[in-house]
Amino acid sequence: MYFKEREAEMELQIRTKDDNEQCTEPLLSVQRYLNTPGLYDYVLVAERVDDTEDQNYKKQVAFIEQLKKKNMKVTIIELDDRLFYGIRAPAEIFEKYKYLLKVSDSCNWSGDQQGPVPHSTRIRIVHFFLHHTFINSGEDLRELMSKNVFEAIFCLHERKTQKILEHKWARWTALFRTQPINDIRKYFGEKVALYYLWLGWYTYLLIPAAIIGIVVFLYGLAFFNTSPLIKEVCTSDIIMCPRCDKRCQAMRLSDTCFYAKMSQLFDNEGTVAFAMFMAIWATLFLELWKRHRALHVSEWNVFDWCEDEEELILELVNDPQCTTKEFRHSYLRSTLVLVLVTCVLVVIIGLTHALVICRLVSAMLLSESSWEFLRDHANTVAVLLGAVLHYITIQIMTKVNRIVAFKICEIEKTRSFAATERSFTVKMFTFQFFTLFSSLIYVAFFLGRINGHPGNYVRLGGKWRLEECHPSGCLTDLFIQMAVILVLKQTLNNIFEFTVPWFKRCLRTTAAKKLRRKCGHCYLKTCENDDGASEPCDICKLNDWLRNYQLNGVNAFSLFNEYLEMVMQFSFTTIFVAAFPLAPLLALINNIFEIRLDAIKMLSLERRLVPKKTNDIGVWTKILEAIGVMAVIANGLVIGISSDFIPRLVYRYRYGPCANGTVTDLHCMTGYINDTLSTAYMTDANVRADFKDTQMIIEGGLNVTQCSYKDYRSDEDYTLTSQFWLILAIRFAFIILFEHVVVLCKFIAAWFVPDNPTKVKNTRLKDKLQRLRNELREMNVRYASSTEV
Repeated sequence: MYFKEREAEMELQIRTKDDNEQCTEPLLSVQRYLNTPGLYDYVLVAERVDDTEDQNYKKQVAFIEQLKKKNMKVTIIELDDRLFYGIRAPAEIFEKYKYLLKVSDSCNWSGDQQGPVPHSTRIRIVHFFLHHTFINSGEDLRELMSKNVFEAIFCLHERKTQKILEHKWARWTALFRTQPINDIRKYFGEKVALYYLWLGWYTYLLIPAAIIGIVVFLYGLAFFNTSPLIKEVCTSDIIMCPRCDKRCQAMRLSDTCFYAKMSQLFDNEGTVAFAMFMAIWATLFLELWKRHRALHVSEWNVFDWCEDEEELILELVNDPQCTTKEFRHSYLRSTLVLVLVTCVLVVIIGLTHALVICRLVSAMLLSESSWEFLRDHANTVAVLLGAVLHYITIQIMTKVNRIVAFKICEIEKTRSFAATERSFTVKMFTFQFFTLFSSLIYVAFFLGRINGHPGNYVRLGGKWRLEECHPSGCLTDLFIQMAVILVLKQTLNNIFEFTVPWFKRCLRTTAAKKLRRKCGHCYLKTCENDDGASEPCDICKLNDWLRNYQLNGVNAFSLFNEYLEMVMQFSFTTIFVAAFPLAPLLALINNIFEIRLDAIKMLSLERRLVPKKTNDIGVWTKILEAIGVMAVIANGLVIGISSDFIPRLVYRYRYGPCANGTVTDLHCMTGYINDTLSTAYMTDANVRADFKDTQMIIEGGLNVTQCSYKDYRSDEDYTLTSQFWLILAIRFAFIILFEHVVVLCKFIAAWFVPDNPTKVKNTRLKDKLQRLRNELREMNVRYASSTEV
């Protein structure tokens, strides 16, 4: 028998009954004991080692001995080739913790200082103890697990509470029900509760954004068939120059009728108003979230809670002779980190250039395809292919970015895990942001603007001609890129996020069932009584531990993954939303399912997360504020540079039929399309070098001698016209005006909506007054007692 020399309190003898009295449903018969608060705080699992000279054996024994020196009660149960250590902390630890909370500067308002210590708090304290216990070699639990001394560590799900939460929250039939935030907080701690509170609030406020986005889309759809711009494109006889080399043919402008209609859906006057609305919406969302958060953290008595002070309290309870880590700053380390982060960003931007080259090469190859459909739609298929490749790059780089961010955080040598988490969050978000948006930035602001003109095209390596925007505008390409990435990312991520843990649990369940068969059945009489003080037998404990053991593992960054996914979605919903007004609607639909999917995964597929205490979503608030600022800049640039809003405005009031207040029978935008085109002639030697004779033959065998391209250039010497410079000046003026107006509106909205509701301020004042009154009463009692003596 392994570990024969156990202490008396760690030995539990299994008493047997007659076979006729055997329990047929041992798990159900002991549920009342397994739900007893604080029965077991943690479980360690290790492989059984028979060789007492083995290093793993010695380290296991040494670690357990260190726990016993801290008065931890350890119950060891052997099953097949595994050892299960049930760990229970003594009451004195929690009494010390409560006392230090009471005398602390910030944490004295925490609700844990009065009444019994919640089970979630017990788990958090024991988790800290386990990870700050060192054996003689100086190794801690994390290092021991990396060396396979221990196989797994987990806290136990409370079966009864778990079932209640599954019924009220973690099921698809509760899709449109309010989340039980207070119950989530009691079970998973404030950190998880605030994530679901934030996600629910974000989803709720997406409703008005989605409605306005639909209205903007319908506005474009309403003028789908009556727009003079669409009619001009669809009925035009203008011949457009080939968009690529070799097999790309010159085509009639009317062939782009479908794309002109698509562009009208997302590039109209309503887009400008919607972009301004979303920038202000992002500010209102954050300000209203701060108020919403304040109400709940005040109710939970963690408004003034301080993470650093909590850590000091736990360190003192764990080791009264501890010396805290001091804050340090090194300019050398900071410089090294800055250089490394810059190098990573350069690599990510380099990948964007690689994607651009892939699109160029694929467009060229597709234009030479033997399939007529691919030849005719080579550029569109290349755009779609580029978007899919971008999505694949995102998935690969997400894993790479995580590893690199961890390594850079190790160089920083932060003071605490909380500081490491904040640093990692900022770096990981920065890497992911550039990974996701570098390609979109290229499409929005560079595509079609640096490619030159017929007779003087810009080529990569002197070989591949840069892409051009579609004749209907660059916003269509941006819309396709965003739609593919957003739909693929949300749909596939949700599928994998649920199915992979489900499949892993199935595999682990199969292995756990083999162990359960060896557990036997429960024969212990106390397992059938209603006496809450009774403790279940080894078999009952083991069944409960195995049920938790078979679930998927979690780590300290499990919740981080959920935050990152939603914050990146928030970026898509606000940045470049001018090109994709339906983004808030897609985000809303996704989040309705995301809440339940995360809840089911967290309760049923994964081991219990360690309940963490906090009073905010941390550095994510700063990141969301930064995204709000970037949304103003990006949307202003999209409207001012990528959209045709400014050229249309200039044409209407400066060059069109209605210019200078002229009243005509024509629509004010009549002739706009022709005004935006310049002409290239095959008589020019440089133009003939760019276009082969075979490319200038259109349907019907007509050999064209001139073609048009979208630009404001002279037909004689290809110099930029005065109209180009006027439009450029107005573009910049619009961007500056747009951003200043929207930023001003953001500041007014932030000032108008206070972070803390008056109710919270008054409640905290009354609480402080009552606390001071109680302290004064206790002082008077002590003074009166000393006087009598």
